[in-house]
Amino acid sequence: MKNLKHYIYIVAGLVWLTACKPEITTFKPSHGNVDFTRYIAVGNSLTAGYADGGLYLSGQENSYPSIMAKQMQMVGGGTFTQPLFSTAQANGSGYLSLTGFTADGTPITTAVTSNLAVRGVLPVPGFGNVILYTKYTGDNNNYGVPGIKLLNITYAPYGNLNGYFERLLPGNAPTNTTDYLDFVTAKPFTFFSDWLGNNDALGYATSGGAGDVLTDKNTFAQLYSLSISKLTATGQKGVVATIPDVTSVPYFNTVTVRAILAGVQKANPSVQALYISALVSTSGTAYAPRPATASDLIVLTFPTSKIGQPVSTPYGTLPYGLTPYSPIENQYVLDQNEVALTEDYVSSYNSTIKSIAASKGLAVFDAYAFLNNIKKNGLVVDGINLNSNYISGGIFSLDGVHLTPRGYAIVANEFIKAINAQYGCSIPLADVSAYPGIKFP
Repeated sequence: MKNLKHYIYIVAGLVWLTACKPEITTFKPSHGNVDFTRYIAVGNSLTAGYADGGLYLSGQENSYPSIMAKQMQMVGGGTFTQPLFSTAQANGSGYLSLTGFTADGTPITTAVTSNLAVRGVLPVPGFGNVILYTKYTGDNNNYGVPGIKLLNITYAPYGNLNGYFERLLPGNAPTNTTDYLDFVTAKPFTFFSDWLGNNDALGYATSGGAGDVLTDKNTFAQLYSLSISKLTATGQKGVVATIPDVTSVPYFNTVTVRAILAGVQKANPSVQALYISALVSTSGTAYAPRPATASDLIVLTFPTSKIGQPVSTPYGTLPYGLTPYSPIENQYVLDQNEVALTEDYVSSYNSTIKSIAASKGLAVFDAYAFLNNIKKNGLVVDGINLNSNYISGGIFSLDGVHLTPRGYAIVANEFIKAINAQYGCSIPLADVSAYPGIKFP
């Protein structure tokens, strides 16, 4: 009897072990209900692979659409061809290189000016000089055009005003009449990504509110609806991205009011404030000098050496930035009211993007929420600690706005996650650790 009980316990134990055996599932790549045969990427500089203040071959090769396309090829995606600069002209428009650090840790960047793809300069009366680049004439899947706004996509002469777009067109400026939206939809395609709209807010922000304007909200909505309707005209599926919060990028969070003031006070403890020329109200256009606060964002390119230098004013020679009569100019500061105005417009743009995407059943990568979360909490990917800090963060390139190859790989994966969730696909994610961050000297 004792042996019988022992036997029963053994059998019961084996049954329990069998029941509790973990199920091992193997990830099986699948295209779900999507045809990735011809994927095209629509967008601006981020889509093109712009980095370090320029468009060049290495950045193009590590664009997020290129990374996405490589992953899509595991589920039946086709060839993804980009308008790459040649090896002989690999430095494209030129870009910034990190060449060292000063004694106090300030990064030193140097412009790369050799092996460029510049073919000339076209003066456009009433507009300015347009840099023209070596023409690209092959097949193309990446229609990223640095500088383009949603506002520009139906403007027929735009191919004469943007050298990055002009290099993709068959005609030479100033004879081009093909608008961007017609150009990107001229050939059949089966899937698209769309990250247009960033420059409709970013241009205003990076100029400190002084060199550009925010695109009208209703105009943005009309053009976004038109573009998505055309991109989905024959039933194509796609993925779109929202517009990031401009305050989430290092361009506005590296050179701070607090840091500048602390530097001044080391030499002159009596200085109590920096002064800026600031927008008086979000409902107006008047500017007036006032003391700067932590809510005012100094742009990355501000030459801090100007602070305290003598400048001529109607009230005599005064130290720059240290009196209300010699304030830091508008173009160097996105002040508190300009920040609020930009965020209001971005919020409206993103509501439009989400609403129109939902009406068409498109996947959405919420770049606004994603990048704000990185700024707040950082990010760990493949065991790598990342954040939105300038240079050390690993995500943003030397211009403080565009991404490193590693940053573009992270974004590519977020697009892929959105596609997988919306369409029941199983596109494998890219190995982020295989892509580099900032290149150190």
